[in-house]
Amino acid sequence: MLEALGWVIAGRTVAARRRPGRLSCVAAIDTGALRRERLAAARLYLICDSQPGGRELPDLVRAAVAGGVDVVQLRDKRLADDELTAVANALRALCERLGALLIINDRAAVAVSAGADGVHLGQDDSAPERVRASVGPDLLIGLSTHTPEQVDCAACVDYIGVGPVHETPTKPGVLPVGLDLIRHAAQHARVPFFAIGGIDSTTAPAVLAAGARRVAVVRAIADAQDPEGAARALRAVIDQRAGERDVPG
Repeated sequence: MLEALGWVIAGRTVAARRRPGRLSCVAAIDTGALRRERLAAARLYLICDSQPGGRELPDLVRAAVAGGVDVVQLRDKRLADDELTAVANALRALCERLGALLIINDRAAVAVSAGADGVHLGQDDSAPERVRASVGPDLLIGLSTHTPEQVDCAACVDYIGVGPVHETPTKPGVLPVGLDLIRHAAQHARVPFFAIGGIDSTTAPAVLAAGARRVAVVRAIADAQDPEGAARALRAVIDQRAGERDVPG
């Protein structure tokens, strides 16, 4: 399974188990606090499956993080739990080396087993309160939101996704929320939020002008001919807007 997905380093398949040592030292410092500090500083979030755009996942992730991605979410509903856990273990090791946070979509047990930094939930998934009770205080929990009420009521989570801003094939049949929900989240969200849905370097300026400080993408990086260049261009737009906000007056 891992060989088929490109997880081979120096002629050997990456072991699908967590290594002790570095992370155990971090846990003593306060893993949850460190994760939340890194999340607060994050600006660009990539969502991908185990074979994004027909590429090998490690190659995409290396390129994306080199271009400025801070957070990687593994979302692959096709894989069984044991297959997803094997991929997540290898991806966690890679993200750890690259300095990116790793989030697992939907499956909290896989996130815990793989030593990921967090889990992302949809509105139809398990309630955040229930997930928090099962995973403890250190795992980051994210939640998708699509209405002002969902933004306002988000509880027991560390961040929210807000969107889809534009129509996107990754969410077929879901109506776009436009920029009004971004403006609402900028005023009312109680945790960091990532704008999502049809965002790339050309559409990001309007999203950022509406109040977003963080952006999550799928196709803009995963389907790009040059993923590192696409990530770098998008990150430059985000950072430029951040710099403008910091200018007095």
